Amino acid sequence: MPSVLLVLVLQLWAPTWAAGNQDFVQCVHDHYSSKTSTAPSISELIYTPGDASYTSVLQSSIMNPRFNDTSTIHKPLAIFIPQYDSHVQAAVLCCRKHELPLRIRSGGHDLEGLSYLSVFPSNDDFVMIDLTKLRAVHDVNLETRTAWVQSGATLGELYYAISQKSRVLAFPAGFWPTVGVGGHFSGGGSGALSRKFGLAADNVIDAILIDAEGRVLDRASMGEDLFWAIRGGGGNTFGVVTAWKINLLPVPPSVTVFNLTRAVEENASELVHRWQYAADKLPEEVSSFLVSISSKTASFQGLYLGEIKTLLPLFEEKFPELGLSEGDCSEMSWIDSVLFFLGSEPVETLLRRTGEPARKVKSKSDFVQEPLPEDAVDGIWRILAEVGPGEGVLQLEAHGGKMSEVPEFSIPYPHRAGNVYMIQYYAYWDGNGVETEERHLDWIRRLEGYLAPFVSQGPRGG
Repeated sequence: MPSVLLVLVLQLWAPTWAAGNQDFVQCVHDHYSSKTSTAPSISELIYTPGDASYTSVLQSSIMNPRFNDTSTIHKPLAIFIPQYDSHVQAAVLCCRKHELPLRIRSGGHDLEGLSYLSVFPSNDDFVMIDLTKLRAVHDVNLETRTAWVQSGATLGELYYAISQKSRVLAFPAGFWPTVGVGGHFSGGGSGALSRKFGLAADNVIDAILIDAEGRVLDRASMGEDLFWAIRGGGGNTFGVVTAWKINLLPVPPSVTVFNLTRAVEENASELVHRWQYAADKLPEEVSSFLVSISSKTASFQGLYLGEIKTLLPLFEEKFPELGLSEGDCSEMSWIDSVLFFLGSEPVETLLRRTGEPARKVKSKSDFVQEPLPEDAVDGIWRILAEVGPGEGVLQLEAHGGKMSEVPEFSIPYPHRAGNVYMIQYYAYWDGNGVETEERHLDWIRRLEGYLAPFVSQGPRGG
């Protein structure tokens, strides 16, 4: 990593001792007073623990109920909700002046709460910037096939805006519409079009970033090293990215989605084992091919950028054991395919910023470079049987296609050629008891340990 990036990290987020929230509030107030007479009231931008709305604002984008108990989590000294880039500048400069760590929340979908919890010792205060009001999708240009999207927008809001302009342009990002653009793009961003077009971050062509000096930078002024780093190097790291310019990609007027479920008694384990040998070798027009494994079933889902009549012969040749039939498939527009994976909700559902998950969740991930032996796949179901129905889920996401063609260091997301699929583990539970939580955390650790011999190592890639 270039040394200039390390300096940025240390300047902006080095752990420090507490400063009073009034110092921060006064600093922001002074910044506005010296800059403009039309600045909004501080009360419209900043929430501190003494404010009546503080808790509701904090909880508004906490997507994992594990961290929704504000009586036990270490809360922000202040929550700052900027309306313009100049507001973000003020927050960065004032946090630096008062030596306050800074957390950035886009959609709050990070399952470990990293965008709104302190990663420092519990006696350290920090400020959270909530980008909720920086959520516009604008300059959607059908001729250049580009658009700008602010970091506070959700993927659903982005998909909706694209669909209102065109039914044959799309963007390759995640499945869940409530995920925030900022964190998703910063981490790479895989989804239903990744095998065809790569990651979300692969298709970012410019950005607006506020650095540790409070400067507003675009790609040209930040330089290629920093522009490289923000596309996959992780959020809350090299500055505050407030907007991204993206390429929009062409999709057919009609695409095909498919979904079929097999029970353990219907050779689900054998099909999962065989899936490992077929999924990453399918043409990239099969832009997504997932397997969701629960205690009794395996569900095979995917998206094909073409018609049913060409998909079925392809699967008959490449993966005949699955037995994909016309009844398992549906043709629809790309935007409707996004909704299909949500249960065929109305398109306006994409504008809803909150939703899943309703249960507490712990998640882990790995990358698989060689197919698991059949007996190892069988063992997954034995471990899933240790928890209740719906409490343990594995999701396998096929790589190959464009994911194997993009060079490993094109952006700071190295999980490219050589990876057959990504595997994600989920443990879900209800209730507030420590014993219940520890039991599920212990279960997911056992599952992770069981699969350790079969996933990427040196370092472990997940």
